[in-house]
Amino acid sequence: MVKENPSLHRDETENGGAAKPVRGPGRRLHGAIAHKLGMAILSGQYAPGDVLSGEVAFAEELEVSRSAYREAIQVLTAKGLVESRPKAGTRVLPRNRWNLLDPEVLAWAFAGEPDIQFVRDLFELRAIVEPAAARLAAQRRDKDDLRIMKDALAAMRRHTLATEAGRAADRDFHNAILNATRNDALLTLTASIGAAVNWTTQYKQRARALPRNPIPDHVRVYDAIAAGDAQTAAEAMGVLVDLALEDTASAMAG
Repeated sequence: MVKENPSLHRDETENGGAAKPVRGPGRRLHGAIAHKLGMAILSGQYAPGDVLSGEVAFAEELEVSRSAYREAIQVLTAKGLVESRPKAGTRVLPRNRWNLLDPEVLAWAFAGEPDIQFVRDLFELRAIVEPAAARLAAQRRDKDDLRIMKDALAAMRRHTLATEAGRAADRDFHNAILNATRNDALLTLTASIGAAVNWTTQYKQRARALPRNPIPDHVRVYDAIAAGDAQTAAEAMGVLVDLALEDTASAMAG
């Protein structure tokens, strides 16, 4: 089934004023197109198996060049969202082909209303990876690792997780733990885990303030890692992830 573009070429102003065509120079332009198409796919406006409108029609509707549209499709192809074939057009791939851990794909998923099962999937991944990482970090961390974690905690306290600066510090804290494992395979997950931490934290504050202060949970993880207590570090990280899921589920329900 060929799907028409669901008004992707226009951004509404906040007060319902005139719509603006997607425009912008070079890289920024095709990135904006990829962002809008990616959001449409992740939100279900396009379903797996749907064929996008032809290149010429899409470029005209978006009021952009065909080359910018093609570059945007290349971005989506690289992330496993679509595939293009001669004469068959560009088709949305099955969800199991999507690179859901790509930080940009995660951003597209959380730009709208994320699926609760996908959110649970992310937390299950974190519950598997991060306690094990905390255990290894307690055994292998050095002074520089501890300094980075401590600085991140200080920044989280100073800025709070309601700000981008505070959430960036939160990502730094989790990244520092993964780095302290000295495990190159785990380090490949750094960007994905960091993005998952950021978007779930930002999401659960959309409608109201955080239901509780999660920084003490992070402090308990840090204290155990600093003490070299691998078992306590793993347990503390497990509790941190479980409580974060509870907070996020509560935000989605209410």
